[in-house]
Amino acid sequence: MLKEIFLKVEKKEDTFNKKEEQIINDLIKEKILIKIDETYAINSKYKIGILKVEKNFAVLCNLGNEYKNIKLDFDNLNGAYNGDLVLAKRIFNPKSQIKAQIIKIYEKNENSILVCVKDNSFISVKESIQLNSKKKINETNGTVLLIQNKSHEIIKTIGHIDDVKIDEQISLILHNEDYRLNNKIEIDSKMDDTNKRIDLTNLPFCTIDPSSAKDHDDAIYFDKEECILYVAIADVSYFVKQNSTLDKMAYKKSTSIYLPSKVLPMLPNELSEDLCSLKEGINRYAFVSKIYLDKNTFEVLKSEFIEAIIKSHKKFSYGRIDRVLANKNDTYTKLEESIFNYLKDLYTITKKIREKRLQSAYNFESYEHKLKLVNHILTSVSIEKSTSSHQLIEECMLLANVQASKRLNMLGIYRIHDEPSFQAIAKLVDDVNSLGLKVKLKKNIYDTITHIQKQAKYSSLLEEIDNLIIHAQTQARYSSKKLSHFGLGFASYSHFTSPIRRYADLILHRILKSNKIPKNIIEICEHISNKERDINKLVWDYEDRKYARYASSHIGLEIDIKIIDTQKALGMTYNKISGMKISLDNYKGQTLFSKQKVLIKSVNIITKKIIASIKY
Repeated sequence: MLKEIFLKVEKKEDTFNKKEEQIINDLIKEKILIKIDETYAINSKYKIGILKVEKNFAVLCNLGNEYKNIKLDFDNLNGAYNGDLVLAKRIFNPKSQIKAQIIKIYEKNENSILVCVKDNSFISVKESIQLNSKKKINETNGTVLLIQNKSHEIIKTIGHIDDVKIDEQISLILHNEDYRLNNKIEIDSKMDDTNKRIDLTNLPFCTIDPSSAKDHDDAIYFDKEECILYVAIADVSYFVKQNSTLDKMAYKKSTSIYLPSKVLPMLPNELSEDLCSLKEGINRYAFVSKIYLDKNTFEVLKSEFIEAIIKSHKKFSYGRIDRVLANKNDTYTKLEESIFNYLKDLYTITKKIREKRLQSAYNFESYEHKLKLVNHILTSVSIEKSTSSHQLIEECMLLANVQASKRLNMLGIYRIHDEPSFQAIAKLVDDVNSLGLKVKLKKNIYDTITHIQKQAKYSSLLEEIDNLIIHAQTQARYSSKKLSHFGLGFASYSHFTSPIRRYADLILHRILKSNKIPKNIIEICEHISNKERDINKLVWDYEDRKYARYASSHIGLEIDIKIIDTQKALGMTYNKISGMKISLDNYKGQTLFSKQKVLIKSVNIITKKIIASIKY
């Protein structure tokens, strides 16, 4: 009721029932409210709002847009937590910025909190805030619990922070994804519409994936004589019917979660790893993009979308195809030889397509840290870079995605990417120049970025500068409106090729088959965009926990880092166990990306913070 009263007060309403008037009189006695003529107002000394707790700070969010949100330090929360309705009082701040501390909690949010016990106190795992609890705590230090926000009653004991197996549960709970661990749904595997499909099983399709892949979304075949590319995609929409229990769960998840050494799939394993996976030697239902290319220019002449049955004749790893494309010695069967022949021709064509595409798009030195775990413990990190086989598959998938987007009208499901702001590009130029390069703003963003990349080639910082360029850009997202994709240089683009692991592709398949747009398409696009960002944060959180455990068992280790943030005094390892973020306790203004040797000093497993000192 208090929230409704404060909202009415902020809107200067003057109609209150008897119970509300009684509460208002009490608030006037406490000098929280003041009466002005026939209306009420909140005393200017105070602010009423909902607390939103971020990673390193909290925000007091206003109720009715009467004032700007106020940032609060954790020291000024007075036991309040995320979602609580609170009263804050302004405090003296010599810097003239509004500063406040919470003096009263009116309504506790009913959500649960993940905490760790330390010295007979509850410490929130997410923000490391000590909760004011009157509850007697009998658990030992390091016990991780899920407790009620309001009463601090224990909901569930998760385990002990020293147990390396606990990291996955912590990351999933913090990002509200722990329901994935036990959601069994029955699958109807007896459905059959074989007679309605085009039989393409005679075409020697192949899959190319990481050697560890368990699900195979896509398979390709190239008809050299006719210059036709077939991109076959698992026909997930056939098995996942709209508004079914399975569909609702897939929508809730929106994407698969790829953790080191483990996948938490969007779809049940019976589908993702079996019925929908384009497994070698087994007939599978597929939605096929048949793309006709000009034999001279390799421009797309036309495309078709076919509900078909295909068979992957061979399963290959990226590494194997890299060796084939490099003409390295290899033993192969007659079937493999026929597939390699069309892959080599297709690679020649896709290189030309890629070269033309990059005249209006961008090519970054992309890489990914792959953490290897043994018994849940980080043992090594490899760096996976884009290779010839990756680029071959990427160009095929891009062609199919673009052709799918062209089948949509102005409303559908698109993958869009806004161009960066002028301010972001101007800052990028300043940052690059601070590294010793001489770059300047050009007539447009494309020319500026390619100019920076050209200059970076003559330095030893090509990879680092590419990262600066990426960080200067906006984040790609899903939209119901037909807008461009800045990074890829496409007028329209959509996601068609991964329905096993992305809900967006499943929706697109349904639209292409039915020519019907879901009524809630705007809501769908917003939901899956938000989920994508949340899942990325979850994976980063989990990986940082594994890095922290590695560092905790290597106190005193000398390790190489490069400075990645001069304001926060952050470094990142680049040789042994690369990708580990480290806070420096004796930073003295070293330049961005400069390489340093440091000694690991301390680690907080709960907060994932690793402290090290630069060796001078």
